[in-house]
Amino acid sequence: MPELIEDFKHIKLAIFDLDGVVYRGQKLIPNVDKIIQELKDLSLRVIYNSNNSTATRQMYVEKLRNFGIQSEINDFYTSASITATEITNIKKNSNIFVIGEKGLRDELKVLGHKIIINPKSFNDIDFVIVGLDREFSYQKLAIAQKCILEGQAQFYATNTDSTLPAASGLLPGAGTMVNALKTCTSKQPIKIFGKPEPFGINLILKDMNIPAKNTCIFGDRLSTDIAAGNRAGIMTIAVLTGVTSEDMITDLKYKLKESDLIDKNLVPDLVIQSLSEIFRK
Repeated sequence: MPELIEDFKHIKLAIFDLDGVVYRGQKLIPNVDKIIQELKDLSLRVIYNSNNSTATRQMYVEKLRNFGIQSEINDFYTSASITATEITNIKKNSNIFVIGEKGLRDELKVLGHKIIINPKSFNDIDFVIVGLDREFSYQKLAIAQKCILEGQAQFYATNTDSTLPAASGLLPGAGTMVNALKTCTSKQPIKIFGKPEPFGINLILKDMNIPAKNTCIFGDRLSTDIAAGNRAGIMTIAVLTGVTSEDMITDLKYKLKESDLIDKNLVPDLVIQSLSEIFRK
């Protein structure tokens, strides 16, 4: 059986970002399926935490199965499922106008919320929730604006990622839609539930009943995965198989030496070229 390097001997819970760490687009990153299975064989709990709110957790189960990775729906904490949980804590069975896709809508409906597409009265809407929406339109933006400015709706967002990794390169992320609504309402989201906010990681720690000191996150984005992990007090590992490069890490460390204004939460505890480096050779 493979042996973890010393840095990971205390880890009981491993949180993985998905795109850029487990796969890129529709392609598995080489050997990740074997590495995840080896971690499970060593009795580590493996959980997945993604900012992408477009897919349901069941869709992620099926996607990983196609890569040869077995998982269950409760292994996934997406910005959509985290948002649905937190919104339910604020108000149960609410009326919501969504700028977003199936993943967000379904997670909210599962917890008893009603998705309103064409409000008869803007005062009927409790929340406007914005996530990535690849069918974003002027009409959706106008309705959301009126729900907030003419009604009583509260403005929340799944995440504010500026870009979305795709096989063809980077595409606009959920932050594009969030910023559009910020611009036309002159209001900020009351809360943003995805990374770099630590809501998701704190929820995972609570559900798994595993201390932060025994938990790590593998991520490819400094501004989301690593920042969220550091804010939650867990070990952070930047994996250079996604958007972050070695040059970006070097540049960040140089800027930290030169300025006190750089967010130290962006700095990972460990940087690895690939996940295989967590095992002894």
